[in-house]
Amino acid sequence: MKKLLLVTIFCFYSFVAVAQSGYEITINLKNAPDSIAYLTYYQFDKTLIKDTCTSIKNDKIIFKGKGKLDKGIYSLVSQGKAIYFDFFIDENTQNLELKTEASQNIGKELTALNSPLQNDFFRYVQFINQQNKDFQTYKQTTNLATKKDTLALNNKQKDIEKSINDFEEKFIVDHKGTYIADVMNLKVEKLLKDIPKASNGRPDSIRVYQYYKNHYWDNVDFKDDGTIRNPFFNNKIKRYFDSVVLTHPDSVCVEIDKIMEKTKPGSVTYMLLLAHLTYKYETSKIMGFDKVFVYMSDNYFKTGKANGIYDDNDVVQKIIKRADKLKPLLVGATAQDLFMIRAEDFPKLKAMGFEDAKNSEEMTNVYYKNIDQVSKMYVKLSDVKAEYTVLVFWDVDCGHCQKEIPILLEQYNDLLKEKKDVKVYSVYMQHEGDKYLKYIAENKLPWINVYDGAHYNNAVEKYDVYSTPVIYILDKNKVIKAKRIDAQQIKNIIKAIDYETKGK
Repeated sequence: MKKLLLVTIFCFYSFVAVAQSGYEITINLKNAPDSIAYLTYYQFDKTLIKDTCTSIKNDKIIFKGKGKLDKGIYSLVSQGKAIYFDFFIDENTQNLELKTEASQNIGKELTALNSPLQNDFFRYVQFINQQNKDFQTYKQTTNLATKKDTLALNNKQKDIEKSINDFEEKFIVDHKGTYIADVMNLKVEKLLKDIPKASNGRPDSIRVYQYYKNHYWDNVDFKDDGTIRNPFFNNKIKRYFDSVVLTHPDSVCVEIDKIMEKTKPGSVTYMLLLAHLTYKYETSKIMGFDKVFVYMSDNYFKTGKANGIYDDNDVVQKIIKRADKLKPLLVGATAQDLFMIRAEDFPKLKAMGFEDAKNSEEMTNVYYKNIDQVSKMYVKLSDVKAEYTVLVFWDVDCGHCQKEIPILLEQYNDLLKEKKDVKVYSVYMQHEGDKYLKYIAENKLPWINVYDGAHYNNAVEKYDVYSTPVIYILDKNKVIKAKRIDAQQIKNIIKAIDYETKGK
């Protein structure tokens, strides 16, 4: 009997443990207009569907599952994919019942029947909504035609912003240690309140910036994956790297390491941050910031620290391969040498049989048959003597090139008039020599016009010429000073380099 009783008790507690391990979110939505509803959650820069209710009966929406819901901000989403309202889930809200009597402004009367903390969060949302409504009402009744009214509107906005900020700061203090307070902490800006004066008597902007940067991540727990499951984290991380961190690739690399050190290796936060930052700097439009992408490849992907962030390991290898391709092309690297043939030597190359070769084997045979003559015809990039060399890869039939090459010619002539020691090493990326020579003659291109007549260089791979035109600026030592720029920028960039190096 005693043994049977123990077995019964064990089974009972096992059943309770299983029941408590799942989740059940019940939402009483007055006059629910949908037949389907979705439970979604925020994760970094995405909103993902967690569950679907396919049967809404008696205005009751139920989401139920065996496993626990991850900590985060969740949303009730309509059949048409519009968000009704947000709420939070943590360890204590796996079984939650929400109710609203409002059929129009649902969030206005939204309450949680079994979570006082959830109700505090709803009151915060309602407060924000009311503040925004008050501001819009004030704006509509204000005549912005006068400076006085414009100033009044600006003051009203500042008052509302302060009211919201005070509310949020008090909320964080009152609910310290809770998940929702941590979420609110991500939203609140950490600003220096008592701003000292600088030596010129004005507010010390340097101190303001230093305080802001040093306290930007105060009380943000990167080891808790719940940190990235809210609508504020993505904007927070974006603003940090776009506006707070010094706009220099070396500074960005340092800050990436600091951020990654705050995370738990292998965690969702670690994986998503690493993937996000890698993509951000692989695709950056800011010149020179591909250096950050190369840094991440060398320090995270090649070292195995990125293992597991992609389901397909081939993606990791592709990232490494791409970064290795870009490394010799970084701003500050010495340009790889090129062995090109002058455009006017096209007839000679054609007579040798280069244009008639049908495959790589025939091309190789033609090359070695004529190697002595070809070697004497090379115009090497490294042999170009000039303070600045503009290296341009282009194609006669490229529409964008047809717009950029005339601009390049204009910039080149202007630089010569200003006594700048500059030369253009112009590489035609195709092998239609007659067409190339005709364009040069008609447009009077006065620079070094070359092409890969002997098929020796593979400039597409060497200089990452996946589209044309591609323009580099090299200094007298053939160090890359600028890359992938528009022709219109050439003159100003050379002047900027001169100012930086010579002070003039």
